Amino acid sequence: MRNPIMTDSTPWYRQPWPWLLMIPPVGAVIGGVLTIILAIESPHALVVDDYYKEGLAINQQKYRLDTARTENLGALLRSDGKHLTLKLDGDVQAGDRHLTLQFIHATRAELDRSVQMKPQGDGTYTAATPDLPPGIWYLRLKPADLNWEIGTRIQAGKRFQAHLGSDER
Repeated sequence: MRNPIMTDSTPWYRQPWPWLLMIPPVGAVIGGVLTIILAIESPHALVVDDYYKEGLAINQQKYRLDTARTENLGALLRSDGKHLTLKLDGDVQAGDRHLTLQFIHATRAELDRSVQMKPQGDGTYTAATPDLPPGIWYLRLKPADLNWEIGTRIQAGKRFQAHLGSDER
């Protein structure tokens, strides 16, 4: 008895195996194209251009935070949507000097803002509220001589209230 050899006469594109073998390479090509598109459209890098100077600045920032901690400095910041009001508490008062309040966006440096807080004579400071897009913001308050620094983290909104201190980072 002879056993005839059966041949499959269906074309290759009708077989499941070639298609299953093509899935990984096609997926890699699609993933590569998507990665390139994301890299081109998202140029906002979180890497600092001058990392060495930033590293040296950390030591200065620690010194300012330690000074604020020693002097028991704190502040209450309120915004009604148009005006900022700051009440400074602690052993050292800034007197009639301006204070600088920085609004630092958590991920996008081009959105950072800086405001000069003007003294009102009764221990409070005021300024206009900057336009802040929604997101997470870090606040830093410093005097003109940069002897101390206090800060906090907020979720931006039209109105907010925040306590700034040396330990709130």
